[in-house]
Amino acid sequence: MAKEQAPWLTLLGWGEGGTEGLTAASRQALDDAEVVFGARRHLHLLPPLACEVREWPVPFADGIPALLAERGRRVVMLVSGDPFWFGAGSALARQLDPHEWQAIPAPSTFSLAASRLGWALQECTCLGLHAKPLTRIRPYLQRGRRLLVLVRNGEAVIELAGCLKQFGFGASRLHLLEALGGDRERIRCVGADSTLPEDIAHPVAVGLEVAGDGPALPLTPGLPDALFEHDGQITKQAARAITLAALAPRAGERLWDIGTGSGSVAIEWLLAHPDNRALAFEGDAGRAARARRNADNLGVDWLEIVEGLAPDVLDDQALQDQPPDAVFIGGGLSQALLEALWQLLPSGARIVANAVTLESEALLAHWQQQAGGELLRLELSTAVPLGSRRGWKASYPIVQWRVTRQ
Repeated sequence: MAKEQAPWLTLLGWGEGGTEGLTAASRQALDDAEVVFGARRHLHLLPPLACEVREWPVPFADGIPALLAERGRRVVMLVSGDPFWFGAGSALARQLDPHEWQAIPAPSTFSLAASRLGWALQECTCLGLHAKPLTRIRPYLQRGRRLLVLVRNGEAVIELAGCLKQFGFGASRLHLLEALGGDRERIRCVGADSTLPEDIAHPVAVGLEVAGDGPALPLTPGLPDALFEHDGQITKQAARAITLAALAPRAGERLWDIGTGSGSVAIEWLLAHPDNRALAFEGDAGRAARARRNADNLGVDWLEIVEGLAPDVLDDQALQDQPPDAVFIGGGLSQALLEALWQLLPSGARIVANAVTLESEALLAHWQQQAGGELLRLELSTAVPLGSRRGWKASYPIVQWRVTRQ
């Protein structure tokens, strides 16, 4: 049997301590290397090497072609901590066959932070926000929770404190964790609503103890309507909770939200799991902009919005190449739309449509008779003052059709 070829690329976990604490395998990989790649701050910690040393460019993706061009040589790529925990490992592994690479991880920043603070790592929420909008922290702001957050620099720490105050969590405590594992390591604790130091050093992580009177986002569907900016064009809280239950989001699934209005249904779909995706269609430019603001404020900035009316905008080939797992029709319901969806959607796609007019009800009744599924009538009433007493004020009834494309 032929001897299996050794990997040409080693993803070497690297920390602020440089070569101190490296395992024997890590030291051997460096000794055997013909080329070493690394970010500037990593290369500063390297001892003199006999091999070629190259600085990795910014943005990160620009360095991948140069790395792949060295295939066949013994190459080491220095990667912060654990290459596969908010690290570069996955981006590089996607470009390679499994036999081409090996990884030798070092303790991650999260592990170092938890060990310094005495926090149980499995009880912390770990977020990598060094290259993402800091508003993504919003769903995780639950009183009493502990978060470990990677941020890009000291300015980002100040921006993060601003987000906490904006959302009503200014009473939170920030543990500033600078250059963990190296000679420059420093840990300071400040309040989010206090004056933050101006000399926060890179690299930096934040240990966050969440406190404050801000509204925490519920973990079940049906966020309060007051959390959304809207002009009345919104699927109200109770109906939205029922609608989300019917859509039944699962991890990694894609939603089309047609006639999104304020974006509330698409936003709650995204909040169900960080790997979910949603495409919102809206013909009114003002409402589309409002949906974008709502998504940003509620920490799901990856909501995609298409300005235009369905079914016309569904002709885009890019949309057809990525069909949804579920479709919600909250506005613009028509015979033409349902016919177009029936042609576009794959078998197994779930469709939920809400109707409030007699004409739309009749359309859904016809399609339910032809295509099956469930037809529900939702009637909601709210207790309101009636003279010196109270009475029920009914909302428009909603007819909901739930069906799976066969």
